[in-house]
Parts: sequence; structure tokens; C-alpha cells
Amino acid sequence: MNFSHLANKLRSKITKFSGILSQDLDKTASRFIKEAIYGIMASQSVMLTEIGRQLESTISLKKIEERFSRQLIKPRIWESLHEKILSLASSRVKDSTLLILDLSDLKKKYAEKMEYMATVRDGSDGGELVDGYWTNQVIASEVGSDQITPLFFSLYSQSAPDFTSENHEIIKAMDMVGSAVQNRGIWVIDRGGDRDKLYEPLLKNKRDFIIRMVGTRDLINRGKIVRSLWLAYTCPLLFEQSIVKIIHGKEVLLKLRFGYVPVNLPDMDAPLNMVVVKGFGSKPMMLLTTLQIKPGMTDLWFIIQAYMKRWSIEETIRFVKQTYDLENIRVLKYTRLQNMTAILLAVFYFLAVILDQSQKLTIMAGHVLKSAKRVFGIPDFKYYALGDGLCSIFSHFPGKLHKRKDTRQLQLSFGFG
Repeated sequence: MNFSHLANKLRSKITKFSGILSQDLDKTASRFIKEAIYGIMASQSVMLTEIGRQLESTISLKKIEERFSRQLIKPRIWESLHEKILSLASSRVKDSTLLILDLSDLKKKYAEKMEYMATVRDGSDGGELVDGYWTNQVIASEVGSDQITPLFFSLYSQSAPDFTSENHEIIKAMDMVGSAVQNRGIWVIDRGGDRDKLYEPLLKNKRDFIIRMVGTRDLINRGKIVRSLWLAYTCPLLFEQSIVKIIHGKEVLLKLRFGYVPVNLPDMDAPLNMVVVKGFGSKPMMLLTTLQIKPGMTDLWFIIQAYMKRWSIEETIRFVKQTYDLENIRVLKYTRLQNMTAILLAVFYFLAVILDQSQKLTIMAGHVLKSAKRVFGIPDFKYYALGDGLCSIFSHFPGKLHKRKDTRQLQLSFGFG
């Protein structure tokens, strides 16, 4: 493979992809989106100066950074990019597709002047309270598949004047994604989703879900109100399965026993099931779901696998933060921070879907993976290697981005030819 030719092909694909995403934006914003997506991939950074260095321009870096700042504050960017990505991704979401929602944090421990910073709990450092922002991501995947489809990425702060509540931010993501995919898919959320304020809109909109329960909630079983944890201890566990889980870098064999009981939520008229799993810890894991369970193990095991899939998606959150140095972002205005998350969503969608999954780009993805120089080879989580590979190719074979064609000529096909 001629890597110089490959680099040009990649730049052409980025131009085409960014053109589709920015069809509803003005010409200057559209140009910025194209340059930002490329610059982030080439530099593995969200810092505007690093993005600007990749453009092979004779204009001073200071002028480029000023232009980027003017464009990044435009209010339509976040919404427009999400609308286009959800439109592209909609056909990939089937009835059994998992819609994994994950709340995370973006810590800015030493920042002082960033707008509307709030107190967040650092999930990577023992839960320490630090300054920063909250993020909310939705990623689609399938049980038994290593393919993912990024759908949604937002940043918010409880100190911002437009902030209502965390529930509002979660429901906003559910409504935006749910509307785009015509309510297909199964929402998968951890214990933070065990709230009446979330169950109500999910059930009202007839959206399937699997939510891990805290254990303190009351449920109705056989006409009686029972505490969920007590019910879990009495649930018959008729099935067994062994899995291997990586704990602190080591493979650990876990023997799981599981079963289920039909339940209802008080004051909510909908048939539900509580799936109970023992083997992960001292207390049973409880999963509340709208999914119906037929006799046998198949449906039960699907629900358990679906929730375990959520654990692997946490790696994608680390990927975005680490590969593109998100916590080193320097823009000060809240709108710019929010817009940058949408651009990062576009970068990740390109990596996960346009580059890695499109059949016509399979050979290209293979060469990108090979160009990531890693001592221990390509890890299981291949997006790290894809990110490194793109950066390597663009740094060794720099060039200018292709001019964008008229958006009326753009097609939703990303063939190699």
C-alpha cells in the first residue's frame, strides 16, 4: 500500500464525511468542522493550536486559533452534528440493539477561568471531588459483537444557567436518540438509572430497558409490596453459567447463578421482570427489564450479557479522553466546550463506523491498524490502535484537505473508489 496515497484517500473521506455533517451550517462553520475533525485525528488533541498545526497553512497559527475560536462558539454546531450523525446511524439500530447510556466526568483540576465549572466526582481517582463537568454518552452495540456505533455525546454543568437536572440531561439524550431510531433498541443503564423520574418516561414512550437496581426500591410481586433486595435473596436461581472477567489485569473465572421473578413498579402499570444474578459479589445483581422472558435460559442470558456489555463500553469513554487528551482542553466558554464534544463524537463515529465498519474501507482499516507502532501488538480495544494509526499516517504524509464539493452532490456512501 502506498501510504501517501492512503493519506490522501483518508483526507478525501474526511472531507466528504464532514460535508455531510455540516450541510445545515454556514460556509465558514462547515470549513471549521472539516478542519477540526481532521486536525483532532492528526494531532490526537482537542487543543485548538494543535489542531491548527495540522492544516499546512501559511497563515499564522495565532490567526488560525482566533478563527477556530470564533467558529467554535456558534450555537448550532452541537445540535446540527448530532442530528446528522443520528440520521446516518439510525438504520444501524435494530430492535435488539443495545443503547448503552453512560454518565462520566471531565475533570479540570487546575483550571480556574473555565465557564460554569462545577464539582464532579472523579470516577478514575477513588471518587475524589474535583472541579470539572459531567458528560453523557450513548453508544449502540450488539450482544456478541465488538462493533459499536457512537450516537450521542454531551457536556453539562449544574452551575450553568440553563441546567435543570441530571434527569433532564438523561431524558434529553433518550428523547433525541429514541426519536431518531423510532424507539428501536434496548436502553442499558447502570445503578444511576434506578429512578422513578427515568422509569416513567421510558414506560410512557414504550422504550425497552435493562437497568441495574440499587436494591432499596420496593416492587410488587404476586400482589404484595416487597423490598427488591429481599426479593432477590428469595429468587430461585435455576441456571448456571461460567464467564471469565478481567479484574485488575488478571483473568478471573466467575461462576454465575441466575433466575428471575415477574414484578411491577408501584403506581406504574407495566409488566416487568427482575433478573437476579449471584456470583459477581457478596450481594446479588438485580436487573429490572421490560423484556419478556420465555422458559429456558436463552432470554435470561441475553439480558445478563446485555448488561455486561455496558462494562466494556466504559473503555470507549477512556478512549475518547485519553487518545484525544480531552481533559487538557483549554477553551474557556461553555458553548465551545459543548460543541467540542459534538466534534469528538464525529471523530469517533468516523473511526468506529466510517473507517472501521464500512465494507469498502476494510482494507484501509487494516493498513491503518498496521501503521500503529505498538510494542505488544494491537490490543483488544482496536480503537486505540486506529487513533494512533491515523495520527501516524497523517504525521508522516501531511497534506492539505480536499476542497468540499457542493453538498447536493454528497452521498451517504463511503466507498474506497
